[in-house]
Amino acid sequence: MENELLQDFATESFRESLVNWFYENQRILPWRESKDAYRVWVSEIMLQQTRVETVIPYYEAFMRRFPTAEDLAAADEEDILKAWEGLGYYSRVRNLQSAVKEVVEQYGGKVPDTKEEISSLKGVGPYTAGAILSIAYGKPEPAVDGNVMRVLSRILLIEEDIAKPAARKRFEQVLYELISKEDPSAFNQGLMELGALICTPRSPGCLLCPVRPHCRAYEAGVQEGLPIKSKKKKPLPKLMAALIVRNEEGEVLIEKRPAEGLLARLWQFPNIETAGVATQKEELAAWAEEQFQVEALSKPVQTVEHVFSHLIWQITVYEARVKGRPIGESESRRWVSKQEIEQFAFPVSHQKIIQHSI
Repeated sequence: MENELLQDFATESFRESLVNWFYENQRILPWRESKDAYRVWVSEIMLQQTRVETVIPYYEAFMRRFPTAEDLAAADEEDILKAWEGLGYYSRVRNLQSAVKEVVEQYGGKVPDTKEEISSLKGVGPYTAGAILSIAYGKPEPAVDGNVMRVLSRILLIEEDIAKPAARKRFEQVLYELISKEDPSAFNQGLMELGALICTPRSPGCLLCPVRPHCRAYEAGVQEGLPIKSKKKKPLPKLMAALIVRNEEGEVLIEKRPAEGLLARLWQFPNIETAGVATQKEELAAWAEEQFQVEALSKPVQTVEHVFSHLIWQITVYEARVKGRPIGESESRRWVSKQEIEQFAFPVSHQKIIQHSI
């Protein structure tokens, strides 16, 4: 039964126009050099919530270091976190390694080519499964992300809030009928490329669009008002103070974040959340004296702001030296030199501290 959104829609002509345009206009990207499922998988995980231009050097370096599923499965977590450093959303690479280990153990290193099996892997949601199955294996599976929903909202004039989970299901249903059965790889990549290059969030390039004759929103003159998307809550500010603790040898103290939660198991400088700007130095000094037996704190040496989707870290950085015998090392606490610190993976906010103050 035909989806009501595709009634009176020239499906075959749309497919042909989109696929032909993709082959003629696709960007040369490193992950398009091979349809190896492992490489497609890595690229799709990296591209989640990250711009293509940012991903390219990370992908190339990651592939040099972990060229096969077996290489990634056998890697030390510290090494993969360091390779991912700066990309953010670190749970992505932890989940990727966990899933790749399962692929090596359960499937002999071959990424599964069925929706049921691939969707059971950790961190592989409907979009990633659809992307791998269509691009690597040529299976007509939809790959629906925000980019694709924006394009289809305009082409089919879908006036639904794409921020709601139910909307994604509707887009998947229509794509099962719309997707090219002969070349699902080029079709899905064509939708993604169209959204990246022409059907952009603001000021879409409709005059250059290869499927403009099919676009209902363009015909109605409402393309810039779509998609409909409810606004997220503004991120909440979190006031913090970080401390660069030095010993007599000039080494600095770093510590590993907890095993669960935000930025899990990355390294950082000791820090606390503080109640207010006026009392911040006193709060940090009292905590640091108890924890590290440091001498007097310096004046603030740096301020760092880092925005997450749900909160904003506002970090004021201080320095101090330890009194007498330095604090002992442990699994989660190390003294490191300026040269050694490069071996450890830090969140972006603490990378800024390294660049400015170490």
